[in-house]
Amino acid sequence: MININKGQYKKTPIGLIPEEWEIKELGEVTNYIKGYAFKSNMFSDKGVRIIRISDTTSNSIKEEGAMYIDSKNAFNYKKWELKSDDLVFTTVGSRPPMYDSMVGKVIKIEKKHEGSLLNQNAVIIRTKDIANQQFVFNQFKEKRYLDFIETIVRGNANQVSITLEDLFKYPLVFPPLPEQKKIAEILSTWDNAIDNCKKIIKKLKKRNKGLAQQLLSGETRVSGFVDSWKMKQLSECLAYTPREIDKPKESFLALGIRSHGKGVFHKPNFEPSAIAMEKLYEVKENDLIVNITFAWEQAVAIVSKEDEGGLVSHRFPTYTFKVDKASPTFFRYFILEKRFKFLLELISPGGAGRNRVMSKTDFLKLELKLPSVQEQNAIANILDNATNELKQYEQKLANLQLQKKGLMQQLLTGKVRVKTDN
Repeated sequence: MININKGQYKKTPIGLIPEEWEIKELGEVTNYIKGYAFKSNMFSDKGVRIIRISDTTSNSIKEEGAMYIDSKNAFNYKKWELKSDDLVFTTVGSRPPMYDSMVGKVIKIEKKHEGSLLNQNAVIIRTKDIANQQFVFNQFKEKRYLDFIETIVRGNANQVSITLEDLFKYPLVFPPLPEQKKIAEILSTWDNAIDNCKKIIKKLKKRNKGLAQQLLSGETRVSGFVDSWKMKQLSECLAYTPREIDKPKESFLALGIRSHGKGVFHKPNFEPSAIAMEKLYEVKENDLIVNITFAWEQAVAIVSKEDEGGLVSHRFPTYTFKVDKASPTFFRYFILEKRFKFLLELISPGGAGRNRVMSKTDFLKLELKLPSVQEQNAIANILDNATNELKQYEQKLANLQLQKKGLMQQLLTGKVRVKTDN
């Protein structure tokens, strides 16, 4: 049960907290073990897992690229063996908030990584009996922890470090132990819901990728369609449609295209003085637009309603769809396929580096194997439904994370109190 706190507060270095709560430094309530400097010549492809700082993300351990040491040798390094719920801190990395490579990252070890060995430039931290491990862990998810790390970072190069002496001065809030446990239990409920949502999202992404590959290649057909797919030039599907206008005299919405099929981005309030060209081009919803300089990197997109009216330079030719031959919704997925990227690479000649300009003439000559426009629309409808389901879970995840953040702020400051059996 949760109650609004009616009690007394006191001032502390981290703000107001309930009168009976305490502030303790990390070093007062924990024990630690520094990671061992395993030599690269000890690594192998199987055996006991070695956790290196390069294996850590902002909040987990990566599975790809895992390294091991022979199981017979691992017996000699039991001291550095990780336990479930251990907290691992990285002491070398980049400045906050470059999360995945950040110095001072805190990762809670999951059951599946129990028994792994910790490499150098990281430290295992375990709480003493006066502190609840999960309660302490939650306090490293607050912004004030990132702010603290910024104050103790040493070094000016790309790689910086922190000392344990400085790290252990981090101030933590401590209610009585029963209340710590209760708060940890409540927040774990949100953590479990968040983890479950992430697992569903991961499965949906894998499903959607496979579904797109099967439907967009014709490997799997939509029920009711039996006609063979036909080879068509893009010129049968698209018409080059430039909408030339004079450069505005006042600020305007400029558009760009991200590489790797990541869509259109906005440059609002773009100043005319920032561009030398006197002629620009307007885009409209459902245009196909491509960046001829980076087409080979799949800088191609379908314009959405939110992009309409934005302006681009001559390096971003626009095309409209011949609706009796091609569906913009279908092509929204089709242009993201690897084989479409391969075709863009073929018509983007050039030498080393990134100086490869796509031929607009060759673009319309590209040959694609396509179904009828009716089947295109049916495929797009299936993929839209799958995408919308994924978006719903992504929104649910965002809501859960926001709810937990708000609740955590309330519980970890004592603004909201919990009842315990004591």
